[in-house]
Amino acid sequence: MASIFELPDDLLASLTESFPCRDAQIRALGTLLYPRAAPCRNLIIHGTEATGKSAITSRLLQVLRDGSGTGDGSDGLINYAIVKSVECVTARHLFERTVGSVADALDLGGRGAIGRCETLAALTVELTRMLQNDDTDKRFVLVFDGIDRQREAPPTLLPALARLSEIIPTLTTIFILTAPSSTPLRISSTPHLYFPPYTKSDYITILSRAPYTPTPLPNTTAQETADLWTRFAAAVHDALSKAASRSLPGLARACAALWPRFTAPVAAGTHRAREFTKLLVAARAYFQDESVLEPGITLASTSTSTSKSTSTSSTHTPNTAPGSTPLPTTTSGSAISTRANTVEAKSPGRGSTSTNTNTKTVTGTNPGSGSKDLAALLPPTARLLLIAAYLASHNAPRHDQTIFSTWHTGRRRRGGGGIGTRHRAAGSASKHRKIARKLLGPSAFVLERMVAIYAATRREWSSSSSSRDGDPGVGVDGDVGMAIATLASLRLLVRVGGVGGAGDAMDRGGKWRVGVGWEVIRGVGRSMGVEVEEWLVE
Repeated sequence: MASIFELPDDLLASLTESFPCRDAQIRALGTLLYPRAAPCRNLIIHGTEATGKSAITSRLLQVLRDGSGTGDGSDGLINYAIVKSVECVTARHLFERTVGSVADALDLGGRGAIGRCETLAALTVELTRMLQNDDTDKRFVLVFDGIDRQREAPPTLLPALARLSEIIPTLTTIFILTAPSSTPLRISSTPHLYFPPYTKSDYITILSRAPYTPTPLPNTTAQETADLWTRFAAAVHDALSKAASRSLPGLARACAALWPRFTAPVAAGTHRAREFTKLLVAARAYFQDESVLEPGITLASTSTSTSKSTSTSSTHTPNTAPGSTPLPTTTSGSAISTRANTVEAKSPGRGSTSTNTNTKTVTGTNPGSGSKDLAALLPPTARLLLIAAYLASHNAPRHDQTIFSTWHTGRRRRGGGGIGTRHRAAGSASKHRKIARKLLGPSAFVLERMVAIYAATRREWSSSSSSRDGDPGVGVDGDVGMAIATLASLRLLVRVGGVGGAGDAMDRGGKWRVGVGWEVIRGVGRSMGVEVEEWLVE
């Protein structure tokens, strides 16, 4: 007896060549969709972004519909329509787009106009009318791509769409989701197909094939270029996969941006393609600077065409004549913009001369001036919490009540005043030399202590920042949890364990450590009008 289970292996083999590292998913999807294999009524395809869910599903349905000239009678056994939820702004838009896509797939344009479809009941009526077919061997596949992100979706959308296959026997409904919840369709026996994220070996295998492979380098063979590209892709993955390229398109863009800079010594003839270690050392700066991958996040620096002496004389004016306007200077990143409109007063006998100085831009020569300033990037709440974390890491807990409490004197004591310090005579020498706390490494602190310091000082610090900026209020919000999560994601706060070290990040007993030094925290404090040194106990 011949087996009724038939799977077009030749079609799937051609699809596997186009989508490497997805053999198991392609064969499982083909088995659940092909009419002569094991077709199902509903199917959930889930996985993170950029894992090939939508592309593989669309390509597989196209191959199964066309048959690619196999001659086994598979032509016409399957038809499909894909509806993308990202293109639908309302639920009614989704329903009408679904009806229109099914009508286009069945070529029903000449059978009368498609009626309005505003509800799930109307959608069921329209699909039942269009998909009436007595041949049970032919199936129609309806794909809802990104249905979990549908805007203005009713709560019964997914269960209602899943029950369409009970009314229409020849219908198979596919739901492409990112992270499905438990029993999303409220019916039993719904198969799930998971597309896992690509591993490092998968990334290297995919990038080693067209269209990602680069052209051969000068003075090298094609094989040497391919070997260098494979090792280069592995190095880019290790350096940037978790920070800047968490998906296949992101990793491909990162490799395309860094490859010309990485292979510049090979093109110049100073290094050979086989000297991967020397090339990696020469290009290590590109793997550490995100401005190469995203030039838009770097502050623009405008070069000046004027000489150094002209720039210095126009920026720094030693004497200003009476009645002249001072030079307001604004510093942003590495560029210093100076705008002045001065009037030089001459003696009455020699007349008066009016001089108009236009805007000049002076580019700093400090190599570290192009780095991003935390004071400009962080919101006020995150800056205040970062200062509180620094004080919690560098001040002993026994000094908190004296420094931050107003119970004894009605005001806070800064700089460690009143903490048992003894004044020695001028001629007496101390027996022990103590190193300043700001020069020592940070110590761990409990999260509850940092939040308490923030709550005790934020009114004073925010008021000083308001008076410095000239604003009536800083607008410090109370979302402390979001600010702590931001600092932790930027590695400005580091979790070091404690009670519940593997649990919730907002656990009060969890221990943290500040991840910035004295120079950085001093700049952040001065941006808020706070001298952090006054709050440290020596």
